[in-house]
Amino acid sequence: MVKATVRIVCVVGTRPEAIKMAPVILALKATDWCDCRVLATAQHRQILDQVLALFGIVPDIDLDIMRPNQSLPDLTARLLTAVDRVLEDERPDAVLVQGDTTTVMATALACFYRRIPVGHVEAGLRTGDMANPFPEEMNRVLAGRLSHWHFAPTESAKKNLLAEGFAPESIHVTGNTVIDALLDVSGRVGPAAPVEAHVADNARVVLVTTHRRENFGAPLRAICDAIRELALRYRDAVFVVPVHPNPNVREVVQAQLGATSNVRLISPLDYLPFVQMMKRADVILTDSGGVQEEAPALGKPVLVMRAETERPEAVDAGVVRLVGADRSVIVRELSALMDDPVVYRSMARGVSPYGDGHAAARIVEILQRSLL
Repeated sequence: MVKATVRIVCVVGTRPEAIKMAPVILALKATDWCDCRVLATAQHRQILDQVLALFGIVPDIDLDIMRPNQSLPDLTARLLTAVDRVLEDERPDAVLVQGDTTTVMATALACFYRRIPVGHVEAGLRTGDMANPFPEEMNRVLAGRLSHWHFAPTESAKKNLLAEGFAPESIHVTGNTVIDALLDVSGRVGPAAPVEAHVADNARVVLVTTHRRENFGAPLRAICDAIRELALRYRDAVFVVPVHPNPNVREVVQAQLGATSNVRLISPLDYLPFVQMMKRADVILTDSGGVQEEAPALGKPVLVMRAETERPEAVDAGVVRLVGADRSVIVRELSALMDDPVVYRSMARGVSPYGDGHAAARIVEILQRSLL
């Protein structure tokens, strides 16, 4: 085997980053030209570890940066200095980041200071509103400005980048690596719900995930009010809520939904049982970005509890609908899916505008052409 001539550091900090970066890491490690090193910042500790273990990835460097209820300024400062020390030690030829987290923004800035080229996986997503989602829109805009390669998941993302003045030759439409990961993991599981959810075989299931910072406080309380109202209306349905560990989420959800008999508050699921849960669900209510991409590929209607989305393709296809954090809108739209088979079928069509499962291979090919 030819000795690897290029060192690439792949950085992951949160569970979504790990899911979407895992196919790229595995594809790079399968080559003979790349020394692929994995840096885990552990912005989210436990749920990051679960995903890496699922894909058989062991970090080469682990910063263990997470602190209880950490503030954004503190997290950013600690990430910037810690990542810089790693770059000094590793001396990579390139660094890959994924998405829009604080890890991504701080890593891109640290690389800029050291003149190390950055590849941005899932580049070009935009709402056009710096406050929504917060702070993710700022993170990805800044990371984009500091990146050398823009791996855009869709033509829409490419158009966003072109409109911002990026050189066309720096933008590559690859598809979204989340579909690579989803197809891998989906093939390992059946349609049954995880045992933690205690779901009867004949029950209708609504899967609910919420963790976005902009929904903390009053918006999350409104979301919980809507779920409680829907659970009381549809006693034949089970509302499964994997509760995010952030205390801003956990305390509100447990206080408002803990006493409702057909609401199942469960611990966060590893990625494999979460995919299993998505396959078992009839409807998904979420503020997650990744779920907006994954669930349509599984034929599941998705109601997104955000005012804006940087993933308009599934909305345009009619399989995702924005409902915000408005109690009455959530109740109305979910009731329509529960009551009207025509409405349900119109959204449960298995449309997947985000990729074909070969995004990671395209990214690796582009990097090989560029770096060798």
